[in-house]
Amino acid sequence: MQILGISANNPFSQKTFANSLELPFPLLSDLPALKVIRSYGGLSQEYDLTIAQRWFVLVDLQGIVRGQWRGTSKDVFPSEIILKVVREVVGQH
Repeated sequence: MQILGISANNPFSQKTFANSLELPFPLLSDLPALKVIRSYGGLSQEYDLTIAQRWFVLVDLQGIVRGQWRGTSKDVFPSEIILKVVREVVGQH
């Protein structure tokens, strides 16, 4: 299993943010094409701007989406619920 963080921020910003939090997984930049974010439906239009939404997507080893949790920039995601689904998916393999 591999955890990755992907955003529309530039690589320098991602590295600085990951280092500041001492994250145990890499943060990747999807700039400039936003191909990954777009492929999972993570873009929205607001006031003539394309914006990457804040969300978690759990994809299994076969590429099947097993869960999605969307939020706003101020939301705290339900980590216990997400971890429960991850454990269920991992247990299937």
